[in-house]
Parts: sequence; C-alpha cells; structure tokens
Amino acid sequence: MNVETIDGIAHISGDVSDWKSVVDLGHKLCKTPGVENVVIDRADARVRDIGRFRAMGDVDEADVVVIGGGISGCGIARELCAYDCGVLLLEKNSDISEGTTKANNGMIHSGYDSKHGSLKARLNVEGNALYDRWSRELGFAFNRTGSFVCGFDAEDEKIIGENFENGSKNGVPGIEMLDGDRAREIEPAISPDVAFALWTPSAGYVEPHEVALALMENAIRNCARLRLGCEVVGFDLSSDGESIERVITTQGCVRCAHVVNAAGLYADDIAEYAKDRFYSIHPRRGVLVIFDRLKRSVLRTYLGLAPKNYTKGGGPMMTPQGTMLWGPSAEETPDKEDLSVDEEGLGFVVDKGVKLLKDMDSSDMITYFAGNRASTFNEDFVICNSRRLDNFTHVAGIQSPGVASLPAIAGMACGLVVERRGYGRNKNFDPIRAVRPAFRDTDFGEIGAENVVCRCETVTEREIAEAIRGVVPATSLDAVKRRTRAGMGRCQGGFCGSRVLGILARELGCDPTEITVKGEGSNLLVSRTRPIGGACDA
Repeated sequence: MNVETIDGIAHISGDVSDWKSVVDLGHKLCKTPGVENVVIDRADARVRDIGRFRAMGDVDEADVVVIGGGISGCGIARELCAYDCGVLLLEKNSDISEGTTKANNGMIHSGYDSKHGSLKARLNVEGNALYDRWSRELGFAFNRTGSFVCGFDAEDEKIIGENFENGSKNGVPGIEMLDGDRAREIEPAISPDVAFALWTPSAGYVEPHEVALALMENAIRNCARLRLGCEVVGFDLSSDGESIERVITTQGCVRCAHVVNAAGLYADDIAEYAKDRFYSIHPRRGVLVIFDRLKRSVLRTYLGLAPKNYTKGGGPMMTPQGTMLWGPSAEETPDKEDLSVDEEGLGFVVDKGVKLLKDMDSSDMITYFAGNRASTFNEDFVICNSRRLDNFTHVAGIQSPGVASLPAIAGMACGLVVERRGYGRNKNFDPIRAVRPAFRDTDFGEIGAENVVCRCETVTEREIAEAIRGVVPATSLDAVKRRTRAGMGRCQGGFCGSRVLGILARELGCDPTEITVKGEGSNLLVSRTRPIGGACDA
C-alpha cells in the first residue's frame, strides 16, 4: 500500500492483501498528527457514463437540493423548511429509509462513549435532549428508558470507569457507576453474573424509519418536495469550477442554488462527483436479531457490554413497539451492498444477549438481518461547508450515534446552508404533524369493526390502504411493512403477505405481478398461472 498526505488528507492506494489491513492503516493514519482524515483511492472505483442523463435536460429546480432520503436527509429537509427556500430531496431508491436507516436499532445514545471534544460527543448530548420536543411535534414513539453498560471482570471495570469519566466530561446527565445489585434493582433482567454497570438514564430508543417518515411528511406539508427513484450521478460545475450549477440524476438535470450531501454510505461518491472528496466511507456491517412479541415484558432498558474497539456494538433492547431486538454486531466490509448474515455475526449477537440477560435463549428469534454503517476513518461526523465549492455542504460519516444526534445534526447542517445563502425565517412553517393512532393502540370497542389483515401485529386493511395513499406513498411490500408493521410479526408475512400484495395492486391500479418487495427488480410474482376472471380467482 502507498500513502501520500496532501493538505492534511492521507491517501491510500495500491494493492492490499485484505480489507482489514486497509481499515487498520486508515485508523492508524488518523491518529498521526496533522492528518485530518483518510481517502482510499480505489482502482475499481465506478466510472459512469452520464451523458445520456445530461441529455435529458432540466427536469426540475430548487433552492436547496438534499441528496439522500435516509433519516439524516429527511431531518435536514424538514429543518430547511423553517426558512424561505424551496427544498427538493432526491432519493435513489423507491422509498425513503431504504439504506442504513432501516437497519438501525434506534438507540438514542446518552453520549458517554464519543471521544470528548469530538463533533459526535457534542451533537450526541445536544440531539438526545431534543428528542422529547421532536416526538411531541412529529408524533413518533420515543421511550426514554435509560441504558446500562455491564461489566463482569477487572478489565471491564477499567473500561467502564473510563467511559464514566468521558461521559461526565461530555455532559451526560445523571451518569452513574453502580454495583451489580443496584443495577438489578433498576433492571431485574440483568444477569446475576454482572458485577457492575454504567447507568445513563437519558438514553432511549425510537423506530428510525418511523422518525424518517415523520420528518419527511412534515417537510412535505411545509412545501418540500421528494423525488424517489432519482439517483444522483454527477454535477455540472460553473465555468470557474467554484460552484454547482446542476445536479445530474437518472431522471434528468436539476438546477439549484445549494446542494446538501447526506447520501449515507455513498456520501464519498457524491463528494467525488463534486471533486471535493476528502474522506472515504468504510462500511461497517451490523447484524440485528428480532424476537417474538411474547418476550415484550422481559426487558425495559438497554443492555450493553464494555466497549473494546472502535465501536461499542449493540446489545439487547426493547423497541417502542414492544419487540425485543439484539444487536448490532460490528464487522468491516469493503462492499457497501454486502448485507449478508454469516454464522459469526449472528453468533456474536446471540452470545452477547444470552450473557447479559438472565433466563434467556434464542429460541424465540423470528428473524435476523444486517445493515451497514457509514464510518469514516477518523470515526467522527463530517458536517461542514465545502472549502472548494461555495454551494456544497457535507453531512457524512453519520454512524452511531447518528440517530441520537440527528436533531442537532439537522440543525447544524441547516445553519451551514443558511449561513452561505442568507435565507430568512419562514413565518408559515408548521412543526406539528398530526398522527392517527394505530388500530392496535386503540380501544377496539370504541372504534368498531375493522378488517384485520396482519394478525401478528394487528394491522387493518384501512391502515395499509392509507399508507399506500400517504404523503410519502408506500408502493412496495417493505414500504408497507415499515409504515404499518404488517409482516413484522412472528409469521414474517407468511399469512398476510398475499393480502398486502393484493391491496397494493388494487390501490396502485396495477397488476399483482408489478408489485415489488423493495423497488425495481424485486418483483414477488413472475407471471399469472390463470386468467383474470376465472371461477377460482380470489
């Protein structure tokens, strides 16, 4: 491997024997004085022919274009709506929350472990404190339950002590070190083998895809616009190369005054298109395990182990919907699209959960999946205006504690745009999103009869149809699942899946063979086996 440092950025190039050696070198370089971040110059970097997309001409315009429909992009779009500017969010997938957001455990971290003085440390504590207001305004579920970091031996005690000192410096409210007995008084589910624990009462959890939907719906109600299936493939720069004039997408060109890069795992690719790449994303894959609702009363708080590397990983927790979730694990991978689950990753999550919880095993596991975190080598957020372009803002490296920090991240990013563009406040901005309670959370007797489609999660036909016709329409099986939880229960859609597919086809006015699981290329049905109108048709 070759290393060259230019203006504080270390560039790694050349042949490597394995990906781990690249990641280790990147972390080592970031600890070198004078090195701000690391870029990997990969020989296999994708080069795209964008001429055909440029030839489509201008199809849209906006004051601010936000790239990326994950929780960060949706949050930034919503914050920008509080100012007098036209906002357009571009998302390459068929729905928002299709990337890292949908495979996130939703932990609202307290801020004990982020390096003191880092952007992560400051925004984590600030963002955590804002979640009560956000949940009231936007109507999403937020449970502030507190969290434990558990220790078993002297090595754990040393690490937990260091985290206590760091969390105290970061301003984490109510942080304490407790012995095992006191910890079990607060959380009886903690294993009797736990000898001591770090307690942070400000921690909690949300459903990240629910938060993203709430943010995007509120942004649209405040006149923001959304283009789905719209992948950014390049930019047209001004003649002097100092600003972006047009965003080139797979749907054509978009003229704008400012661009915010919130593309998650692909933020470094977008930065490269703008000739302003000074960081690389190295994906960190995490496996998550979901348990049956029968275990909903087992645990109240979050449980983790003493962290011993660049990421603390995740432990057992209970989602706001009452589902036990374990994970994620943490494994470096060179492929941003690699969402595979192997025996090692699954075993790590299960073994950790069994170690932390008493009288618990994996027999009630109903599914598992993986997601990739968007890590940079300095392990900190990248939130700044471009040094080279006068209308480009980076919001990158938003990994853990990204969801916890989101209200502060969105506010900071919005402030950077307003600072450059000088937009005034929008007097008509309405931060409130009205939400109809889910059928399963209501008094069934008062509401009357409903056609329940998903029995595991008590989801009705009305709720599914409303999601399909929603402010951000759910046009795939996975999109309906994220909106309503239909298919998230023990049977994993085995009983309700066909009915959800039928409702989608009816509401979208298309043939059932056109319905997808998660967008283009994921059609569930290949063809009909009998003509429409036959006596046996359902």
